[in-house]
Amino acid sequence: MSNLTKSTTSDCHVEDGCGAIQVILTPKDKDLGGFTVRRTIPTVGHKNIGPWVFFDHMGPAQFEPGEGVNVRPHPHIGLATVTYLFEGEMLHRDSLGTEARVMPGDINLMVAGRGIVHSERQRPEVKAANNKLHGLQLWLALPAEQETIDPAFYHYDQNQLPVFEQQGVSARIMIGSAYGLTSPVITLSPTLYVEARLKAGSELTLPHAAERGLYVVQGKVTLKDTSLAAHSMAILSDNPEVTIRASEDSIIVVIGGDSVGKRFMEWNFVASDQALITQAKEDWQAGRFDSVPGDEDEFIPLPR
Repeated sequence: MSNLTKSTTSDCHVEDGCGAIQVILTPKDKDLGGFTVRRTIPTVGHKNIGPWVFFDHMGPAQFEPGEGVNVRPHPHIGLATVTYLFEGEMLHRDSLGTEARVMPGDINLMVAGRGIVHSERQRPEVKAANNKLHGLQLWLALPAEQETIDPAFYHYDQNQLPVFEQQGVSARIMIGSAYGLTSPVITLSPTLYVEARLKAGSELTLPHAAERGLYVVQGKVTLKDTSLAAHSMAILSDNPEVTIRASEDSIIVVIGGDSVGKRFMEWNFVASDQALITQAKEDWQAGRFDSVPGDEDEFIPLPR
């Protein structure tokens, strides 16, 4: 998904909590006709967190019968998209011929590489009734030596993803390693993505990575004396021992990993070389990308 909103930053003023926090990012909401999307990165001063270059929080949205998500076919290069739902269902189709239902708890990883086209919609039977959608969509920048690899799509059922549990906490290791567990999801560079659910009053020491961001999906958590409300993201310092406490029942996400270096980003294209983006724009306008089987009649034009 694309063409949404930029986030804003706020300085952290609480001395104790700020020892673990560099800055707090607060996204702006954008209502797309009953469908709210919040974009936290990229934003001014914070273009990435490790290899992650894009973080969207979709919903929660409630759709009336006949309504729903209809993102027409559009292209990507140089990145991998990660789609994860808390509630609802989406239908992924791409130019490789993939047709996959995106269900809560599963991970869908689409590696764009040298170029892929995909659409994000909902099945007619889903749209026929009242339906909800709530989830995250993230982009990973591919390492320069792999940003033009062949495109690929990977699906992982939720029962394939390891879960760490302690009193009041259930943490799912989505990508990378944490708490002595390793996700089976393919990685092309050191990457971390953990989703955790905390009961009110419970605590969790966050997994470490070269760069880390803590996003509060719902609820409220504290880092010492600093409170993080829902829909805020804290860029964390390099302090390996960062422990959060849930002020109420909460869902949080930790993303991070090693930076892959400077990236150019324009529309749906990410690259280490601006020339790759220029070529991708020309190719999309000229119709040189492959079409999406089963979804060939529409497309999103290149923004002017």
